[in-house]
Order: sequence, then structure tokens, then C-alpha cells
Amino acid sequence: MEGTVFAPALQELEHVKSEQGEILTKSFLDACKHILPVIDKFGAAMALVKSDIGGNISRLETMYSSNPSRFNYLYSLVQVEIETKTAKSSSSCTNGLLWLTRAMDFLVALFRNLIEHEDWPMSQACTDSYNQTLKKWHGWLASSSFSVVMKLAPHRKKFMDVIGGTGDIKADIEKFCTNFSPLLEENHKFLARFGLDEMKAS
Repeated sequence: MEGTVFAPALQELEHVKSEQGEILTKSFLDACKHILPVIDKFGAAMALVKSDIGGNISRLETMYSSNPSRFNYLYSLVQVEIETKTAKSSSSCTNGLLWLTRAMDFLVALFRNLIEHEDWPMSQACTDSYNQTLKKWHGWLASSSFSVVMKLAPHRKKFMDVIGGTGDIKADIEKFCTNFSPLLEENHKFLARFGLDEMKAS
């Protein structure tokens, strides 16, 4: 593998904004998609997170593909639902973007933990990032199943070696977190403007 597992996502992030500084739907979703192979390396521990992220990407992509010029900008997917008063539906693109953003918050926190706390075992890095991000939005059942699967997390060193490939994994993680976090913050701010950032799992 040339470079690290993060290389394709980092490449995509270079084109994620329009000249006017708006987040482009396709590039944002592609950048998220490029993180799926990283999640794969976690094995069973992240199967739930992966299917959740994959499902939300597909939902947003389907809407985007229905009219690429109309939905060129990420937030246009939400605006159309605000206008039709369907944004709060559990199958809406708004809901998809919210949960995709939250899952990515979790992964960014996890990647940060892996480079900032080298003495932490993988299960601790996972649990800490879960508590910081997803936990407050999950019901009791989701939280319990999450703590169970975290016990299946791979050994930290083995994981870092696998995702490192031939590149500098620490530098790439750092770069990914630095470039991707502001987009997630922007998503939260946009959703919060319409009171859509607080929705919990049913």
C-alpha cells in the first residue's frame, strides 16, 4: 500500500470546498467513504459504526444523485427538507448528515487519542472517544452494545502497523484530524441554526 490508509481521504479533502468556501456534497461524502477502509482494520469492534456510516453516506448519495446540480452543496440536502418540513424524520438526509457527522466526531476523537495517548490500550482509546462524542446521543441499549463490542478492539500496535502502510501514520492522522474537524464543526453549527443538532437516537 502506497502511503497510509488515510492518503485517499487526505487527497479528497483538498477539494472539499467550493471557491466560495461551501462544502461540496460529493467530495465530503467521498472523504467519509475513504475512511471506511480504516474502520475495516478494526474488525468486528467497529462493524456497527461502519454500517451506520455506510448507510448514512448512501442515503445522502441517493438524494445527491437524484439532482447533482441542485444538491452540489452539502447543506442544500438539508435546506430542501427544512422547506418541506421533513428534516426531523428519522429517514431524512438531515438525520443522515447529523449521524454521519457524529460518527465522524467519534472517529476523529479516536484517531487523536491514538496519537496523543500512546500508553492507552485500544479499548481505552475507543471508550474515551465514545464517551466524549456519541454516548450522550445514544440510548441505553446502544451504549451497552457499544461497550461490549469495544472489548473486541484489535491490539493497538498491530492496528497502527496495518494502517501505516509505507507512510508516516502519525503525521497523516494529525493532518486528517486538523483538516476534517472544522468541516464537522461547520455541520454542527449549520444544523444547530435550525434546531436540528440535538436529535437523539430513537
